[in-house]
Amino acid sequence: MKKIDSIIRFAERNNCSDIHITAGSGIVGRQFGTLRRLENHYLEDEVNDIILSMISNKEDLRLYKEGKDLDFAYQTEHGLRCRVNLYHQKSRYVASLRIMGAVIPRLEEMDMPQSTLIALSEQPRGLILVTGPTGSGKSTTLAAMIDYINRNRAEHIITIEDPTEFVYTEELSMIHQREIGKDVESFAAALRSALREDPDIILVGEMRDFETISAAITAAETGHLVFGTLHTISAAESIGRIVDVFPPHQQNQIRTQLASVLRGVVSQQLLLRKDGNGRIAATEILVGNDAVANLIRQDKTHQLETAMQSGQAVGMHTLNMDLARLVREELITPEAAQKCSPSLNLSKL
Repeated sequence: MKKIDSIIRFAERNNCSDIHITAGSGIVGRQFGTLRRLENHYLEDEVNDIILSMISNKEDLRLYKEGKDLDFAYQTEHGLRCRVNLYHQKSRYVASLRIMGAVIPRLEEMDMPQSTLIALSEQPRGLILVTGPTGSGKSTTLAAMIDYINRNRAEHIITIEDPTEFVYTEELSMIHQREIGKDVESFAAALRSALREDPDIILVGEMRDFETISAAITAAETGHLVFGTLHTISAAESIGRIVDVFPPHQQNQIRTQLASVLRGVVSQQLLLRKDGNGRIAATEILVGNDAVANLIRQDKTHQLETAMQSGQAVGMHTLNMDLARLVREELITPEAAQKCSPSLNLSKL
């Protein structure tokens, strides 16, 4: 077994989400959100060999040795997949790995608002956003939703990722996974092509620029179910981020388009459990009903929090509402909840 494979297995068994390997400095894992040193006895040449062993082709090896950064997916002999970024610091090799796992969790078994996520997954068309900061579990949530569709409906699913994270085994659905830089040039190019490839569902790994966001909305308008991610921490911020990508003279139009296609926003953050045994997601759920659509169309996103507070019957809730629930159920500490949302009023719990 490769040394890197044994390091990844050790980190995964110790509940690490990330691994940092630095020549001359050792190996560090992120366990339940906190950095922990895993190994410190490797010589610099050994660390260099460990990092280089993940590169599978000569051209990438040449580029990295010349000082270029690399992004790719790596899979161990036992099927554990990682998202890898290789870079340099002080002219030394460095690797950052995000462990994706070998098994996609079932949506029905996740500690998430299952009924709402299932209802969103069953939408025939429209736009669904899964948002949150880096490392908040967005990819896992999306993978679970795609897996749910795969097990329950015969659909043509196209995923567009950089790099490919979870690998799906086809059940009822047909799934084509396209990787940026290998299968297609960019997210926007992949989305334009997807419209000619007869998809029912499109997953966009990152919606970060004007072209990609515009193409995703167009795909949703033309009858597809589109899943996308944003690095935002609330539903209202997610709406604002999309609108702000467009020039001022197009923003009223994009609000109207977004109001008609948005089916839901799932914002999530991971917090350490009170018992210290892992992390749990605190979520904010916005469902694109008529009231929400009107607020988006009229540029009243500051009122979305009120809509979520009054929309519990259709599965909506704010982040503060979910944090309060997690504290009441003694799943997280009040301090963790307050740190996640300074506006949370703990005295009302």
